[in-house]
Amino acid sequence: MPETQLERARSGEVTPAMERVAERENRDPAFVRREVAEGRAVIPNNHAHESLDPMVIGRAFATKVNANIGNSETTSDRSEELEKLHAAVHYGADTVMDLSTGDALDATREANVAHSPVPVGTVPIYEAVKRAGSPEAIAPELLLNVIEKQAEQGVDYMTIHAGILAEHLPLTDGRKTGIVSRGGSILAEWMEERGAQNPLYAEFEAICEVFAEHDVTVSLGDGLRPGCLADASDEAQFAELDALGELTRTAQERGVQVMVEGPGHVPMDEIAENVERQQSVCDGAPFYVLGPLVTDVAPGYDHITSAIGATEAARAGAAMLCYVTPKEHLGLPEAEDVRDGLAAYRIAAHAADVANDRPGARDWDDALSEARYEFDWRRQFDLALDPERARSYHDQTLPGDNYKEARFCSMCGAEFCSMRIDQDARDADGEMTAIEGAEETDLDASAAASANLPPVGTHDTSRVPDRIEIEGVTFTPEASGDDD
Repeated sequence: MPETQLERARSGEVTPAMERVAERENRDPAFVRREVAEGRAVIPNNHAHESLDPMVIGRAFATKVNANIGNSETTSDRSEELEKLHAAVHYGADTVMDLSTGDALDATREANVAHSPVPVGTVPIYEAVKRAGSPEAIAPELLLNVIEKQAEQGVDYMTIHAGILAEHLPLTDGRKTGIVSRGGSILAEWMEERGAQNPLYAEFEAICEVFAEHDVTVSLGDGLRPGCLADASDEAQFAELDALGELTRTAQERGVQVMVEGPGHVPMDEIAENVERQQSVCDGAPFYVLGPLVTDVAPGYDHITSAIGATEAARAGAAMLCYVTPKEHLGLPEAEDVRDGLAAYRIAAHAADVANDRPGARDWDDALSEARYEFDWRRQFDLALDPERARSYHDQTLPGDNYKEARFCSMCGAEFCSMRIDQDARDADGEMTAIEGAEETDLDASAAASANLPPVGTHDTSRVPDRIEIEGVTFTPEASGDDD
């Protein structure tokens, strides 16, 4: 049986995945191996995910961003799902989670895994409910069968809500929004109806055996995460966190890589404390946070409210940020929502890496600032986090090629452009020294990880197939329509 990345790291081996990660992070492969061996980093890398370009999640590395995709009961279109996957990878997602709850779950998942150069995660309890018909009808054997099948399909990590226990449920009675995690609410209903302990907790060692066989990383889900500011940092949340610390050690003892999921709604002043508490309770296992959202008043703009919290969480040590789109709480995201959510979270991740003084992280900022001062519009666009958006906004008012050489934009115009005024003053016979000739930032020589250099959506896609056929439907990497 192939060993996991964790087991091989503990044995002193630097695996090909670790070598690739070291290349992308601009770090020593031996350092990557040590972080994985100590459980402070994970490399989600299912043996069966042939199209994967390996990446690492850990607080010592560049902050990563996950994009949630997937269909729902009311929206179920396989072509749209691959369009979302393509948008997520193109705009810089480091991982994607297929949270589908609608039709054709197996075909959608298989197509996503086959076409994704980034790790794919799932929440198997969703499929278990779909197959059982209702939460209380789920049999533990069905849960294990679903988990094993998804592992065989190549899923790299799975959210397992094993930390929400029967004794925790009364602790939620005084909350404003109760249990807001889908997985948490499903398991709470199961425990209430069955009068038994969480089956994912009871069967956790058996689940670990499946994960170890396929090298699936377990993402320990926060089923009792707060769904509003009023419920943040309460007794229920922290009771579950203590259980997640226990499960972290159980999984790692069995050679399974572990990351831990964190809260969704937290006031700004409590975020760092939440990160530090998780790192202590879970022995430094990577923390994967949803947001957190720092206010509850902005439906339609929660990609902003959450990106603010995500920046603070990453600055405090969170290793991966789960993006939130403008549709959060309102509807199923479409491809453009994926784009907007990823832009907000790539900004959050990069800003935190700059604040944490990651090697070379600010070089990208410096290079773009130099291009801006020089009125090198084409280089500005090329260096932008979303080049297409930056170019489009500029060209809405100044579309001609001649304006790509202009020393102004339409915001200030030629007369009031501060940088033009500054340059002219420095060129005149005055006391200010000309900036012209200052040393320019060489991004090719930067020590930054690839996540901190443009373009952020660069992955090795050489192993992504040109086309696959699943259940009579032909899928291609960028979209998945029927090949009529």
